[in-house]
Amino acid sequence: VQVVEDGGNLVQPGGSLRLTCVVSGMIVAIDDFGWYRHAPRIQSQLVARISAPYGTEYGDSVKGRFTVSRESENTLVLEMHNLQPKDSAIYLCNAVVVTTSSSGTYWGQGTQVTVSS
Repeated sequence: VQVVEDGGNLVQPGGSLRLTCVVSGMIVAIDDFGWYRHAPRIQSQLVARISAPYGTEYGDSVKGRFTVSRESENTLVLEMHNLQPKDSAIYLCNAVVVTTSSSGTYWGQGTQVTVSS
C-alpha cells in the first residue's frame, strides 16, 4: 500500500490550496481516511477525517475554512480556504486500509503548506 500526498505550496494569508491524497495497492476498503498536520509548535493534529463509524470530523481550528471530501474510493481531497500563518505545517494523509490479505494504518510522506506574506 502506498499513500501519496500532493498540492502543498507557499501561499499568502487569505489564500486557498487544494491537497490530494491517493492510496494505491491491493485495496479492498479504506475505513478511515484523514489529514493530520505537524509543525514545530504542535504534535500530530487532526485536520479532517472521514471514517466509517464517525462520519466527517474537523479539527476546531479549521472548521468553516477547510472541507474534506472523498473524490473516489482511494482519493481524499482537502480544500483549504482563508489560510493563515498558523496553518503552516506538513500535512500528512492517513488511511486505515483493508487489503486482500490484511489491514493496517498507513501514512504518506507529507506535503508542505506554508502561509506567509
